[in-house]
Amino acid sequence: MKLDAPLKAGEVALVGAGPGAASLLTLAAARLIADCDIIVHDALVSDEVLAMAAVSTEMIPAGKRGGRASANQSDICEMLVALAQAGKRVVRLKGGDPFVFGRGGEEVKALATGGIRFRIIPGITAGVAAPAMAGIPVTDRSVNATLAFLTGHEASDKSRMDWQALVKAFPVLVFYMGAKNLSAICHSLLQAGLDGKTPVAIIHAATTDDEKTTVGSIQAASDGYLQAQSPAIVIIGDVVASRTIWRDK
Repeated sequence: MKLDAPLKAGEVALVGAGPGAASLLTLAAARLIADCDIIVHDALVSDEVLAMAAVSTEMIPAGKRGGRASANQSDICEMLVALAQAGKRVVRLKGGDPFVFGRGGEEVKALATGGIRFRIIPGITAGVAAPAMAGIPVTDRSVNATLAFLTGHEASDKSRMDWQALVKAFPVLVFYMGAKNLSAICHSLLQAGLDGKTPVAIIHAATTDDEKTTVGSIQAASDGYLQAQSPAIVIIGDVVASRTIWRDK
């Protein structure tokens, strides 16, 4: 299968929209976005990317944002199957990469169960792209040989995180959706033994016109002096100190 071949009637493409900038789309993603009947898109897909669609393309928002009214995942899955059964050429457009905290696996399973033809177009995940655009390497041979990607939604009383194990095993931690629970995340890391001077970087709206990077310590973040605005990627570890600013403001 050619990933960028035109969609057939009744086919769904699960497409990663990358971190925001249209120039960071894959070639396959750009071609399918420009040639489909319907785009079912998440809230984090940028206007710049959506503007690449044909004027005749139907846009269906199906985004999820913490604390706001959101589409139910089972409803989204059922909608994708129904649209395909109606003969539509559908692009399911998800921010970053569909399989990195994007529930892409659930949607693929629903399509496969429904006997729907589908393809997967990976995207650049924000956990790598956002630090890179801020000049922060997620790996540095002088700092880390391991790296953990985590969801900020787990910083609750019912968290599945083993914070002590994380601190012991991973010198660098990258949190998706880490804005709302930043203080709780950093407090848990401090309780698990991480040095309060450990640097943290918050990258808001990476690769868009609203991008902003804030740097501080996990102690400051735990105490509420360092705050984050959603959407944001939070990177914690000494690689933050390796930051090299490479773009003009």
